[in-house]
Amino acid sequence: MEDIRESITMGEQDEAQGLKKARKHFSRIGWMFVLGTVVIYAVQLVPVMLVRMFRPRWLLNDNIALLISTLPMYLIGMPVLILLMRRIPAKLPERHTMKTGSIIVAAIMCLSLVYVFNVLGNILTTIIGALKGGMVQNELLNLTEGLDLWMIFFIMVICAPIMEELIFRKIIVDRTIHYGQGAAVMVSGLMFGLFHGNLNQFVYAFVLGMFLAFLYAKTGNLKITIGLHMLINFLGGVVSSLLMRMIDIDEYLGLASEGMDMEVMKSYFMDNLAGWIIYLCYAVFIIGIMISGTILFIVFMAKKKFTLSRGTFVIPKGKRFRTVILNAGMLVYCVIWTATIAAQLFM
Repeated sequence: MEDIRESITMGEQDEAQGLKKARKHFSRIGWMFVLGTVVIYAVQLVPVMLVRMFRPRWLLNDNIALLISTLPMYLIGMPVLILLMRRIPAKLPERHTMKTGSIIVAAIMCLSLVYVFNVLGNILTTIIGALKGGMVQNELLNLTEGLDLWMIFFIMVICAPIMEELIFRKIIVDRTIHYGQGAAVMVSGLMFGLFHGNLNQFVYAFVLGMFLAFLYAKTGNLKITIGLHMLINFLGGVVSSLLMRMIDIDEYLGLASEGMDMEVMKSYFMDNLAGWIIYLCYAVFIIGIMISGTILFIVFMAKKKFTLSRGTFVIPKGKRFRTVILNAGMLVYCVIWTATIAAQLFM
């Protein structure tokens, strides 16, 4: 009996030490991302402040202004964050191949997630806007408005997917998968969603981030998640912006605000008929993606294909959230970005 009691006591002590080590590990990740956030904001702020001091005329170009505000983040801030995170021990996921058919299915599911949860995010921000008595700004629309398509492609389809997948998938998953794929997927999605800094994007980025993290954890192939991320941003950034320009959305909104005169509206639609036909075809395509993706998710869940493997150290049920999230570093990271989102909602 005494041997059994000693064994139980030693087991409890080992578990307590393991949980303490895990909390410290996740806290360290949080602190590194807090420091990385400070660096990212700093390298973006310095050139913006210099530009505002001297106010050169060429800054009136939206494309140049965007380059000045984003390139320091991608070329300096995010690489510094990667270097900081490389100080934390990592474990690579096992490498598995993914067939072309499976990648296509994953693409449909990714797009479905983005559009379904984007609708939910829009509904949520609309409700908040109604409650506060003002419209909540859509940061993504604000970003792409007035930009050349080549600039949208360069920033949203090339720079963002590569750097974000490196940081929020590879860097995070490699350093959390030791505690199980579930912990890795949750942390990756949460930190990715919060990093966008606004509620609308958080809603779908959180879910998308978890799904991409799941794919990376299962395949160990970052090229797949980068490719899917590029596809999503291409459709949501480049194609959407192109369609908005083809239907001359600014003119439509202007006419709508003036009272929808039937003759004027008829003339507008005739002038932009080709654009509206393409726009409606695209809308049908997106609705089809949303429906088919939702069906695929239901089928996959019914067949239990979203299984998550345990890690080398298993965090007991009831202690996972406290261990992974309720630690100093992760809490500070979450509070900073939650405050940023709240400020964007009520500014």
